[in-house]
Amino acid sequence: MRTRAGAHVPDVPSPVAGTFDDLVDVLRGLRLAVLTGAGVSTDSGIPDYRGPGSPPRNPMTFQQFVGDPAFRRHYWARNHVGWRHVHRTRPNAGHRALARLEERGVVTGLVTQNVDTLHEAAGSRRVVDLHGRYDRVLCLRCGARYTRDVVAERLEALNPGFADTVGAVDDPEIAPDADAVVERTEGFRVQDCWAPDPDGGPGPCCGLLKPDIVYFGETVPRDRVDEAYALVDAADGLLVAGSSLAVQSGLRFVRHAVAQGRPVAVVNRGATRGDRLATVTLHSGTSETLTALAAVLPAPATTPA
Repeated sequence: MRTRAGAHVPDVPSPVAGTFDDLVDVLRGLRLAVLTGAGVSTDSGIPDYRGPGSPPRNPMTFQQFVGDPAFRRHYWARNHVGWRHVHRTRPNAGHRALARLEERGVVTGLVTQNVDTLHEAAGSRRVVDLHGRYDRVLCLRCGARYTRDVVAERLEALNPGFADTVGAVDDPEIAPDADAVVERTEGFRVQDCWAPDPDGGPGPCCGLLKPDIVYFGETVPRDRVDEAYALVDAADGLLVAGSSLAVQSGLRFVRHAVAQGRPVAVVNRGATRGDRLATVTLHSGTSETLTALAAVLPAPATTPA
């Protein structure tokens, strides 16, 4: 276990990870903001991007999606298969433990890098979906929003039986953003926006539809970032669960907490970019660790109004 406080943190190698007792010692009595990553959802059957044993992945960028119809067709074909798998997943013990900790006043808010909505399904109430949600679709031209169920019905009508011809939807090559590995997507028909033309034309908008997910190369909306910072500022400490912190969108909240002098605890199966900044790290699975924390962490002496 090690302690870091203040804004200036030396760039030193991470020491050996701590124990569960170290973790409890750091977190006991604190009101916690929580940052979660894909590792929290692996026990629900959703593979992560960078965990031990994860296959190499090459996610589509925002520039590819908006700039090339072939990329866009390929993405929607894969998503049409993969989203069904994510849609039928259920919260695991880690999700439920975080919801119980929120009920008790230990967790005051949760920032998730996941798009699977499983925290809300488990009962967590104050959740910032930093990278969006897989179950919503938006039009890049007029801003219309649709549920993924409605878009799925339209895609199925345009491509009858497509999902059934490419294999089972529980293929392990399904990524956390509901993107399935489908090699042949020629002929797949993409649905454009069917809302009224925003310029008053006689036909539909026909703008590009995009899942309400922050793609690589795209910026997280400022209001979401500000809400996440506010959660960290309102808490006594930060717990990171199931994130390698490989991208800046999550790591910045660790840096922010450290700069404010708040303890940071990291629970992840492998090393993370935030380990050297953390007060304590535990290289362990999130489901079992969060369940154990929910069993031993008492409600703080004072809870937020």
